[in-house]
Amino acid sequence: MTVKPSPTSPSSESSISPDMSMPESVAPAYKTMEEFLKAIEKRAFAMARISTSHHEDALDIVQETMFKMVEKYGSKPVLEWRPLFYRILNNKITDHYRRQAVRNNIFIWKSSDNDQSDDCFQSDIASNVERCSEEPDEILMRQQRIDRLAKGVQKLARRQREAFLLRSWECLSTRETAYAMGCTEGSVKTHYSRALEKLREQLAGYDYD
Repeated sequence: MTVKPSPTSPSSESSISPDMSMPESVAPAYKTMEEFLKAIEKRAFAMARISTSHHEDALDIVQETMFKMVEKYGSKPVLEWRPLFYRILNNKITDHYRRQAVRNNIFIWKSSDNDQSDDCFQSDIASNVERCSEEPDEILMRQQRIDRLAKGVQKLARRQREAFLLRSWECLSTRETAYAMGCTEGSVKTHYSRALEKLREQLAGYDYD
């Protein structure tokens, strides 16, 4: 899935203001576009998969996002890559929803293929919280909590899900998330707050420590 960068000229599209990028004190772990894409592709795919509920659509969306990053934004400062990448990814997901709505209106007898939608997000979360020292019963309990959390995230409204994933999972700032979602910081705070409230309701009674 990784796309190798090619020389590009500066682009005037989707410029990020200096105060919207990652703080200077937080140095990214990547220095080249290829390293950045390798570092982000798995998490980006998981976000696209949970948003589309379809493996192949998610692959296409991430691939298109990577190509656009390489083609148009390779000359951007490294600190701007992450919020810019997620801005493109969210736009591609929105385009997917629009195309899907058109298809559903024309081919009303067809249903979406959700057969592979259950395990993607859960397995990716599990890879981030796995603890080698846990006993089998602890691993089982943790997996059950992960599964319930993943299902809760899938039930969120689209904008709430975007805000939650970008803020809590990708650790983007409110300003970066606003840029990625194409909305105001106030809207991000509202979507994120509502997402947390709904998740708390769905996960009530479960210990997530």
